[in-house]
Amino acid sequence: MSDLLDIVGADLTVPVPGGDIRFAHLDYAASAPAVRAAADAVRDLLPYYGSVHRGAGLRSQRSTFEYERARETVAEFVGARDGDAVIFTRNTTDALNLLARALPAGTTTIVFDGEHHANLLPWPSPVRLPAPATPDEAVEAVRAALSSVRGPALLAVTGASNVTGEIWPVRRLADIAHAHGARVLVDAAQLAPHVPVDLDDLGADYLAFSGHKLYAPFGAGVLAGRGDWLDAAEPYLRGGGASASVGDAPGDVVWATGPARHEGGTPNLVGAISLAAVCEALLRADRVALLEHEQSLLAALGGGVSLFGGRAPRVGIVSFAVPDPAGVADRLARDYGIGVRAGLFCAHPLVRRLGGAGTCDTGGLLRASWGLGSTHDDLDRLATALTELGVYP
Repeated sequence: MSDLLDIVGADLTVPVPGGDIRFAHLDYAASAPAVRAAADAVRDLLPYYGSVHRGAGLRSQRSTFEYERARETVAEFVGARDGDAVIFTRNTTDALNLLARALPAGTTTIVFDGEHHANLLPWPSPVRLPAPATPDEAVEAVRAALSSVRGPALLAVTGASNVTGEIWPVRRLADIAHAHGARVLVDAAQLAPHVPVDLDDLGADYLAFSGHKLYAPFGAGVLAGRGDWLDAAEPYLRGGGASASVGDAPGDVVWATGPARHEGGTPNLVGAISLAAVCEALLRADRVALLEHEQSLLAALGGGVSLFGGRAPRVGIVSFAVPDPAGVADRLARDYGIGVRAGLFCAHPLVRRLGGAGTCDTGGLLRASWGLGSTHDDLDRLATALTELGVYP
């Protein structure tokens, strides 16, 4: 594997009873650590850092070039098609809210209540379906829901669950949606770090993901997809850059088209170029080998709650129903040097359904998640620690 995908800080140590130990970071689903490609891209850019799309000087020209090149790299990463826009946002939540505001008037949104809140809460006029027990049930639920919808419709679905790690049958769902004239948005926040994402392969009209889950934690996200709804919508952020021309009278504005329409203000150049650097490194990597290693870690840990009854493939995310998950997470950090997540993971309806009822302080689930740089030692330490704490299922 290229050293561009080496984790920055992989040798970080933390104090535990008896001495220092290498930190086992198993909270990738919340924020993945940065890789060398992201750090190198930022280091190389900083001597030339300047305003984007604003100036004639060397710094501005170089910064503008790098920003637009980042857009092209991300477009390649997601398999953008002719007519697709690639818009830089703050994160997945920001990207989904942008699309929600761009929907044509009267659009019906179909969404399952097994979604992360980022894909559950932004949509106007939502039809919320119960989280399905099987992929087949998901397909039939979408078919039934869309059969009664008139006018524009959007199916908004996750690529992989941030709670169970299970990969959803996105292509099957997309085929049903398209057969009913609906468009499809895929929340790829948890999918993109683990497997290749391609708009056509997924059958997606839109795709959203976050840099901070894709080894580039610098506050950048992406919304990619069909440009017609986006060009017809009011600008997401009104201001400099979003406007092509501004007259003397209030409201006398011609808005830009393309990505600039929704990228008002000075953009996050550092976030964009670091995210693109990771995308480029992953495009060159052997994703099959990376996935095989990740799956070997999944097999080593085993167990975990499941929406689809353990029948669906998973990415490197496993959640457990244990007594006092917050207390267990604290013990894992203090006594074993292991970082995991406890709570409801911004997916309250799904976690309650899976047996983690309660608040983030007194209930929820315990989640371990991993990716690049994770080792069998990390997962063995977790299993040993959970066994010693008496909570390993």
